[in-house]
Parts: sequence; structure tokens; C-alpha cells
Amino acid sequence: MKKGIHPENYRLVAFKDMSNEDIFITKSTVETKETIEVDGVEYPVFKMEISRTSHPFYTGKSKLIDTAGRIDKFNSKYAKKAK
Repeated sequence: MKKGIHPENYRLVAFKDMSNEDIFITKSTVETKETIEVDGVEYPVFKMEISRTSHPFYTGKSKLIDTAGRIDKFNSKYAKKAK
């Protein structure tokens, strides 16, 4: 490895999946201001929307998320062109 190109400030960080509340701890250099206590030890916490424990590719379960009416928008946009 080349010297001087890798960060020096690795520390244990808790990553929290906000969709299913799963927490895993690994070394990281991510900046965060919040902390969380896991098994009596306090760690900096990084909150994620999706992780390996909730992503459909890894879980094998598909999840339909239509937060902004995407299907309706698509149908109304392309219905005009189909005529």
C-alpha cells in the first residue's frame, strides 16, 4: 500500500438501519455528532435508510415503495404519448 494516502482516524462506529432498527459496529472514519449505547459501551452512531439487513437484494423480499405516486405520475405522463 502507498504510504500517506489512507486515513489515520479509524474508530469503532455503530451503524443504525432506520427502517428496521438493526445496529452493527465496525471501524470507520465517518463523521457524526450523535452517540448510542450498545451493550454498555457508547459509540458514535451513523443513521442509514437501508442496509444489508433491509435491502431487498439481501433479504429476498421485495418491498413496494410508492411515496410520491410514482406509478400514477408515470401513467399520466406516458398516457398522452400512447394516444
